[in-house]
Amino acid sequence: MSLEQKINDDIKAAMLAKEKEKLNALRAIKSAILLLKTEKGGSDEIAPEAEMALLQKLVKQRKESAELYKAQNRQDLYDEEMAQYEVIAQYLPKQLSADEIKEVVQKLIADNNISSIKEMGKLMGLATKQLAGKADNKTVSEIVKSLLS
Repeated sequence: MSLEQKINDDIKAAMLAKEKEKLNALRAIKSAILLLKTEKGGSDEIAPEAEMALLQKLVKQRKESAELYKAQNRQDLYDEEMAQYEVIAQYLPKQLSADEIKEVVQKLIADNNISSIKEMGKLMGLATKQLAGKADNKTVSEIVKSLLS
């Protein structure tokens, strides 16, 4: 089942259950999917990698907005963003811990004979591809820097 179909089914269920916050988050995902489809020239299918990238983008936006609202003492808006964050995050695969990411990066370093910080771009490309959807790129970047320096 495609992400779009799953979202549509979940929207129907949320409407029947009268779950307003969940419904708002699901509608945001649906809107982003529709925008992505029209952006690609109207194709009906979206690649799973593009869906994953879209969900990661939405999760990141919600998290950053929530942090801003918290810094401005806007608890009501913070709570709303965090509720949407949690709903959207459910559609992503389980996120890896820092230790698990470190293990993957160390294996990539060993397998590709990477030894200096000059090769960070190459390593980030490999790590991003292997950890797509499973880890935040910011965390991966920090781990890569710490291992290469």
